[in-house]
Amino acid sequence: MPALGDEIEDLKDEVLDLNRELFLLEEELLFPANTQVAVYLSMDTGNFFALDSVQLSIDDKEVAKYLYTEREVDALYRGGVHRVYMGNMKAGEHEVVAVFTGVGPHGRDYRRATSVNLDKGLGARFLELNITDSKSALQPEFAVRMWE
Repeated sequence: MPALGDEIEDLKDEVLDLNRELFLLEEELLFPANTQVAVYLSMDTGNFFALDSVQLSIDDKEVAKYLYTEREVDALYRGGVHRVYMGNMKAGEHEVVAVFTGVGPHGRDYRRATSVNLDKGLGARFLELNITDSKSALQPEFAVRMWE
């Protein structure tokens, strides 16, 4: 009986390894490195903005929309990063627009957008949507940063 239990555990480990390899192969097939674009979201302490959702458009086409839970926002405040979008993009000029919705200063509904013109060449491109507090303006600031 113990030998059968060991065999079952070995089979489970092999299945997990195969599943991991299949996932990586699927990622490579769906998002080749030369056309891949990924967009991430990060935040700081959030004194002036409580995030509810983000909407992402590329070339006037909505590609992602995400509604955050309280736990997810808390994780972002603690330094977490969320992958909002991963897809393929042809080489050339593209406009990326992110619209943030939440609660701003004085408990008012807040909706702001930021955009960036992206010159996509060969190779993967990674963008970071960053929400920070501006202490001098007492307002949130929204920026897009390209990773190298």
